[in-house]
Amino acid sequence: MSADTPRPEDDSAAICDALRAAAAGGDAALLAALVAELSASRRWHALFDARLLEARVALGLPLAGESRADPAAQAALEARSLDACREVGWPLLEEGKVAAGWMYLRAAAEPAEVAARLGALADRVAAEAAAERGTGGADPFAEAHGADATLQEIIHVALWEGVAPDLGLRLLLERNGTCNTITAYEQAVSRLPAARQRPAADLLVAHLYRELRASLLHDLERRGIAVADGATIPAILEAAGGMRDDPSVHLDVSHLHSVLRIARVCTSRESLGRAWEMARYACRLPKEAVYAGEAPFEEVGEASRLFFGAQLGHDVEPAVAFFRKAAVLAKVERTGSLPGDVLVLLLARLSRPAEALHAALDRAPDGDGPSLLQATGMLPTLLDLAAASGEWETLRQACRRQGDAITYAATILEERRRG
Repeated sequence: MSADTPRPEDDSAAICDALRAAAAGGDAALLAALVAELSASRRWHALFDARLLEARVALGLPLAGESRADPAAQAALEARSLDACREVGWPLLEEGKVAAGWMYLRAAAEPAEVAARLGALADRVAAEAAAERGTGGADPFAEAHGADATLQEIIHVALWEGVAPDLGLRLLLERNGTCNTITAYEQAVSRLPAARQRPAADLLVAHLYRELRASLLHDLERRGIAVADGATIPAILEAAGGMRDDPSVHLDVSHLHSVLRIARVCTSRESLGRAWEMARYACRLPKEAVYAGEAPFEEVGEASRLFFGAQLGHDVEPAVAFFRKAAVLAKVERTGSLPGDVLVLLLARLSRPAEALHAALDRAPDGDGPSLLQATGMLPTLLDLAAASGEWETLRQACRRQGDAITYAATILEERRRG
């Protein structure tokens, strides 16, 4: 350190002298000087403490320890605390200190805004890292905070904190590949409400579809088989004679099974179409390459083909008959509620609410409480099905038989509310 470089203690002394001078103008002037200094020097954690100190002074509360304020003063203190969280949380996030920023923003910011800013930050970090690689020069942002560490923090907040699961999965997919991303989905996303799962599920479906299609095209090119541009997976298979007796496997079968299971939450026609095409591929896999799934998807390829295809208008009645039979068998053999739940889900998506209501009232109970499909909101409620079908009395009669006074009362209230 040269003789002309100020030492930290010299800076601190100068700041304290400035605060002493400002104090002559009163408490407000002292605190304003403190806030200005900390903000200018980007000392965000200290700024948060200064804002709390400022709030306590303004509200006439003790400067340290428990406030023991009356309810109005306590509410005002909490409001100012949230303001301070936003004031320091956003700059920390913009600087790439995502974990520190989230510590403040968790209770103070709308998740949608945090998600949007995390997405912008991830794009900026990636662009700057790419520019650094291209020029061979130093990237101040990456050098100061570490692009890799920043992306890891974005993934943690986006995925594991549930702020933006699709963003977290996209980054994880780019960094760690398909296997780790599927595992992360199962652990962090699968029990979120269905609407929050769908963007992440759409992402995985699109990724595996591209991976499978590219692998198939490469195989056919190697065999000298021409395929039209933009050909679907079924068309590619047809060009190769269907591949029914072909031992080739073009991607990890466990990945295919997992993504076909994850895709059940999807509702967009694009994702349903991709899942149906992948299910068509799964139907031609060699028997020794596949393994049984959970009922009613023991034969994953065929059951998935029917499930996704029916929603696209393919083999609708055979699909309904298949899942209805599976639901009846599960009830007779007491093997769980999933077959019945899948039947309800399919009928509801086919806009057959009366059939879905009857299937829901008839499905096997889950001994451990609500099924996963119920818990994540994939299944419509009984009230929704009764409203869509107009069969309020059907539901009320079921409530009488089962002694369900709560749902019975709810049907009366909901029918009146919906007019």
